[in-house]
Amino acid sequence: MSQSSPASPEASNNPLLSLAFHVPFDRIRTEHVEPAIGALVEDATRALEAIEAHEGPRTYEGTVHALERATERLEVAMTVVGHLEAVSSTPELRAAYNAVRPAVSAFFASIPLRPRLWQALKSYAATPEALSLSGAPRRFLKKTLDDFRRHGADLEPAGKARLEAISRELAEVTARFGQNVLDATAEWELVVEDPKALSGLPESALAAAKESAEQKGRKGYRFTLQAPSYIPLVTYADDATLRERAYRAFNARATKGPLDNAPLLSSIVRLRREQAALLGYATFADLVLEDRMAKNGDRARAFVHDLTTRARAAFERETGELTTFRKKLEGNAAPALAAWDVAYYAEKQRKALYDFDEEELRPYFPLERAVEGLFETARRLYGVQIEPNRRLSTWHPDVTCYDVSDADGTFLASFYADFYPREEKRGGAWMNGLVTGVSDDRTSSPHLGLICANVTPKVGGKPALLTHQEVTTLFHEFGHLMHHCLSRVSVRSLAGTNVAWDFVELPSQIMENWCWERAALDTFAHHFESGAAIPGALFSKMVRARTYREATAMMRQLGFAAVDLALHVDYDEQKDGSIVDYARRIMQEYAPVRFPEDYAMIASFTHLFSSNVGYAAGYYSYKWAEVLDADAFTRFRKEGVFSSTVGDAFRREILERGDSDEPERLYHAFMGREPSLDALLERSGLAAG
Repeated sequence: MSQSSPASPEASNNPLLSLAFHVPFDRIRTEHVEPAIGALVEDATRALEAIEAHEGPRTYEGTVHALERATERLEVAMTVVGHLEAVSSTPELRAAYNAVRPAVSAFFASIPLRPRLWQALKSYAATPEALSLSGAPRRFLKKTLDDFRRHGADLEPAGKARLEAISRELAEVTARFGQNVLDATAEWELVVEDPKALSGLPESALAAAKESAEQKGRKGYRFTLQAPSYIPLVTYADDATLRERAYRAFNARATKGPLDNAPLLSSIVRLRREQAALLGYATFADLVLEDRMAKNGDRARAFVHDLTTRARAAFERETGELTTFRKKLEGNAAPALAAWDVAYYAEKQRKALYDFDEEELRPYFPLERAVEGLFETARRLYGVQIEPNRRLSTWHPDVTCYDVSDADGTFLASFYADFYPREEKRGGAWMNGLVTGVSDDRTSSPHLGLICANVTPKVGGKPALLTHQEVTTLFHEFGHLMHHCLSRVSVRSLAGTNVAWDFVELPSQIMENWCWERAALDTFAHHFESGAAIPGALFSKMVRARTYREATAMMRQLGFAAVDLALHVDYDEQKDGSIVDYARRIMQEYAPVRFPEDYAMIASFTHLFSSNVGYAAGYYSYKWAEVLDADAFTRFRKEGVFSSTVGDAFRREILERGDSDEPERLYHAFMGREPSLDALLERSGLAAG
């Protein structure tokens, strides 16, 4: 990481001003945030002014590389602060983060709007040196020029001023959106004192709920909207009223009182639409997708429509079969399936069809062994060694740290792992890069990253026992982490996961495949008490049940993609009315049963609305990348799921390359051909014939 002189005498007391590879999480305090970020913005501004003021010949080092270096310390500091607000949120830290985020967002938005800086870049681009560039530097120059144009470099002064204001306002409202979801999730609880009311729930869910109640000094069983608590409740509870209460609460989060996100949703969509129009794009989707594989909103929509068409018949068949199944259980007078009934009866149907209970697998997935499985898979595929690191400071006692080294002992990266849910930690699972190293023919610098999840915690003296889905999620996020840690690119901004968003999920989603391979599971999936591997009969049931209601699962994801694109292409508040109602109507077309009138999942859709861009107009990326991952995994299947030759090729052509070339070319270098949709349809049980 590049360093400069401290911006003030207080630098020695403010760790955010002198961040190095070993981030001192144990010393960072809320009071450090505002002065440090303010000083770093000033430092970055001076660095930009120095580029502009340079009077000698324009060079790559003094112009393009200097521009990248100018903001590095600010980027790292904001990443650290944003991370802490996500995993250790307090009212004070949130206030500090909210105070600096709009200014930082406005600062970054202002960079392409600086006329002298834009002129410096254009002047350099016309030099003989620039014209002779090759590889990553050439690509970085082109992407920088394109990025400046796409972010308003050619606008008139009034347009630039408005664009800066939009960026600042988006930063404010998207931050509030995410925080409202966090608060709404944390404030809801369901306490049940009578265990008889919880019939149907597996022992693991009951034990967790009981421990949760005890931790709060309550009697009985306490449920929350955190995934490890919510999912078992709506999947297994025999009492439909309990399922309904939890379902309604989960899907109406952040829709009431001071936490109501509906007004923020309208503001975000309106601001994004104005931003796109100001920059000369027909829609926000076209603006966002121009430098991604899909290129524009129409192509993304065509992709979603194609998959929807292919899945529709199977989806309708699955819905009909579930309705018939319930009537067989309860008679023809059984009421129509409600939204909170689907997961419950689907689980019963799966057991009946495949004699398979997801809970049977849980004893074979203690967290520590699952983590060992991650590391062993990486060792076999990519030739890396992962060992504990006890030198790094952390933000919570539950966090563990590791080092990644190459087969020859070369140190590549360190990372943090934070797996358990906490009330001050946001839900879901994610990976983030803190420090992105660079590599060239002469030198290389290491990477620093993190992986977070919210898996089932330890209960009753037993180790944390995960569901197969939770294990799959860990493998997914670990794929992102390997993309970061194994990067070998000479330009930081093109390294690691800094790739097109419809390509970034390939390294993560392909890792999920090993959670379904017997050879991979046998390396770590052992009963936490007996040490026995998953019995053959249970494994066979698991595999047979893999495509159970797969069309329904696919339609759910396509519904998210469709509503995302509709909001960022079509939505007009004057014509379409309430944004929550509009989103519900779109998503209803992809749902197996009618949503209740208070269904408002869009109000908690943080992927789309908790940052200036995020997955906005890009949620289709999950399915787009799933096509790539299913197709790419066919090479592993053909040559060996632990083939070091194929693993090395994937590392060399995909993981190490970052965004140093077009994604299409990277994929072709690995597979030797264009991607095919066939593998995804076959894996999903939707292939014709």
